Amino acid sequence: MSSQPELSPTGWVREQTERILADGTTDGVAINGRAVVLFTTTGAKSGKKRYVPLMRVEEDGSYAMVASKGGAPDNPSWYYNVKAHPRVTAQDGDKVVELTAREVTGAERDHWWALAVEAFPPYAEYQVKTDREIPVFVLSP
Repeated sequence: MSSQPELSPTGWVREQTERILADGTTDGVAINGRAVVLFTTTGAKSGKKRYVPLMRVEEDGSYAMVASKGGAPDNPSWYYNVKAHPRVTAQDGDKVVELTAREVTGAERDHWWALAVEAFPPYAEYQVKTDREIPVFVLSP
């Protein structure tokens, strides 16, 4: 297994990740003017580390990972990685923390979904575009 996490094959995601790695911080990297967090997940099948930059949704030291995939009909591949390996690293600014993810439902999901839409309003549009309920993970120390 390689110790260096893999970059996304998607051009703009890879470029965003490379900038974070080069700068050593997520500060100054944004989508639509909104802050991002760089998560490092472990591949469900491969066991390889993978970088996943997502919108910054944070409350009291816990973070959300929103599996929106832009409102696509299927979950992003990283969703299955987090389900299989819930230990995730998050870089917010220059701070890096180890967290444990769990998928949330019901009122807890509703709470985090509201925070996510506040942090990145397009999430609401993505939910309308798809028949699936967009999964939300909460990551805590």
